[in-house]
Amino acid sequence: MRAETITIRHLGPEDADVLTRVRPGTFDHPVDLSAAWAFLAAGLNEMVVALTAGEVIGFASGTTILHPDKAPAFFVSEVGVHEDYRRQGIGTRLMRKIFDVARDRGCEGIWVATEGDNTAARALYRHLGARETGDVVVYDWDDAEL
Repeated sequence: MRAETITIRHLGPEDADVLTRVRPGTFDHPVDLSAAWAFLAAGLNEMVVALTAGEVIGFASGTTILHPDKAPAFFVSEVGVHEDYRRQGIGTRLMRKIFDVARDRGCEGIWVATEGDNTAARALYRHLGARETGDVVVYDWDDAEL
């Protein structure tokens, strides 16, 4: 049996239709095409996807954060790989690609947050050389989904 080819692709607003072909369970919820286009067209957001046979089976997304007194930074807001494709290095490839995109944008710092009990995510970030910090407290309003 031949191994599937996995392609990592950076999406722009003209590529929003790629998100009509997502393997169910890859994202938390079904993708809304108009929201996907708005996300990609906003100018500060980025998304990379993992594709096999034209189907999205993984993604990483994030946002450039600008401050008047600091260099641009990049916040990785989500990383997901469909359960059928986990533990094959796809998450690593997605993260490396989004790091490249962020650095090409001039971002000097990249950060991500995850739940303390998300052992898979924490292992991925450590594998990629991230420094784990502590004593961060998160607050939310209006039942924001993290």
